[in-house]
Amino acid sequence: MSEQMTSNKPYLIRAFYDWLVDNELTPYIAVDAQYPNVLVPVQHVQDGQIVLNIAPESLGSISMAGEVIEFTARFGGKVEHLYIPYEAIAAIYARENGVGSSFSVEYPDPDVEVPEETQSSKPEKKGKPSLSIVK
Repeated sequence: MSEQMTSNKPYLIRAFYDWLVDNELTPYIAVDAQYPNVLVPVQHVQDGQIVLNIAPESLGSISMAGEVIEFTARFGGKVEHLYIPYEAIAAIYARENGVGSSFSVEYPDPDVEVPEETQSSKPEKKGKPSLSIVK
C-alpha cells in the first residue's frame, strides 16, 4: 500500500453526482470560490461561496475526470466556462430534498504549486466555508 494515497473526494463527489442524476434529482455543489484556481462568475459569489446547479440538462458540457470539474453554463444569458478543483467543493446535494454530503475544504500549502498531489506535508487549513441547508 502506498504511503501517500490520493484524495477520495473526487471519487465520492462523482459517485454522489451519478446517484443523484440516476434518481432524477438535481445535483447542486457548494464551492469555496476563494480556493486557488477556482474559475467561477464572481458576480454570483456570496460570502466567498457559490452554489451551482450541475444537472446535465443545465450545462453545455461537463468533464469530471481527474482532479477538477470543468463545464460551461449560462449566467444571465452569457455562456461562462467554470473550472473547479474537487478540493474546493464543500458539498454536493439534491436541490429537491437536500440529500447529499458535505466535505471539508483544506487549502494547499501556499509554498506548493497547485495542484500538487505528491507533497508530503499536511495542507494548512484556512477555515471552513459557511453552508446553509437548502430544502
